[in-house]
Amino acid sequence: MKHKTFFWFVLPTSLAMILFIALPIVSVVMQSVYAPHEQVIVEVENCDIFGCKKSTMVDQDATRELREAEPLGRFVGTDIYTNRNHLATSEVGLAWQKSSSLRDFFSEIMNLPFYRALAFTLTFTFVVTPLVLILGFIIAVSVNSIPSILRGPTIFLSLLPMIITPLIGSLILFWMIDSRGIIGTLLQQLSGDPNLSMKASTPLTWVTLIFYGVWHAAPFAFVVYYAGLQSVPKDTLESAMIDGASRWQQVRYVILPHLVPLTTFIALMQLMDNFRVFEPIVGFNASAHAQSLSSFIYDDLGGETRLLSSAAATSVLTIVGISVLLAPVLVRTWREFGRTKK
Repeated sequence: MKHKTFFWFVLPTSLAMILFIALPIVSVVMQSVYAPHEQVIVEVENCDIFGCKKSTMVDQDATRELREAEPLGRFVGTDIYTNRNHLATSEVGLAWQKSSSLRDFFSEIMNLPFYRALAFTLTFTFVVTPLVLILGFIIAVSVNSIPSILRGPTIFLSLLPMIITPLIGSLILFWMIDSRGIIGTLLQQLSGDPNLSMKASTPLTWVTLIFYGVWHAAPFAFVVYYAGLQSVPKDTLESAMIDGASRWQQVRYVILPHLVPLTTFIALMQLMDNFRVFEPIVGFNASAHAQSLSSFIYDDLGGETRLLSSAAATSVLTIVGISVLLAPVLVRTWREFGRTKK
């Protein structure tokens, strides 16, 4: 392809990426190093027949002039990143000095809002992602093995969790685990505790959110793996069967190596999606027991006082976290691509 043809071919995509990805990221980074101007407070003296009294008031004109002169706000550098609501460098250093063991140290920093959100986000990501890969592969292999007449209905039922809107799906499960719901009532009967509530327990809330994450994302892995199974070389499978390979050996030495690129793709997608988990927390109304980085950003943007700089700093840290998670997979993919090209 000629350079000119290639340029015009990639130009629309490049412009879209610059407008909707690069520029918003640059804007967020800039917002994260600026804080809103504080209101200009002036001292005034009010006098009446009883004497004079001094009081303070907001100088609206001076405040407006200051905001017009510096619309981005006042430059604070990395102060927002290091304050107590984010990396909390001072608090972490103090906790490290005071703690006598790693357990005490982690117990201390879990009281900090950012690290509490980060802990749930990482737990959700590293538990849901491998379970989605395993469950999706098992479903794909099972569906591929059943008679063709049953595959259509089975595939349709397997895709239902992905078809349902995430927020609606989480709300349905939220009602089911209620003390009056089918799952909540069943758990109370099995445990013999009529007061058992999954909503009131932090560990049970985490388990419920993780279960929902796997249930909702497994169909995506299933669809990709099922499509990949259709491209497995039949000759190789037949040769393995003739050589006496068992079903497990066929899966291990023929099917799994063939699906490695698809596994990498699914892992990349799931790492990004799971690290940005948000809808289940809102649907389950679980903010009291679980908070992710995305819900942390949502809380900063909500309410009457919108903390735009705080939300921007958390967004930048989220982008950095996703980049760190994706880096090993991307490096491995790049190396494999280099070997294949040679």
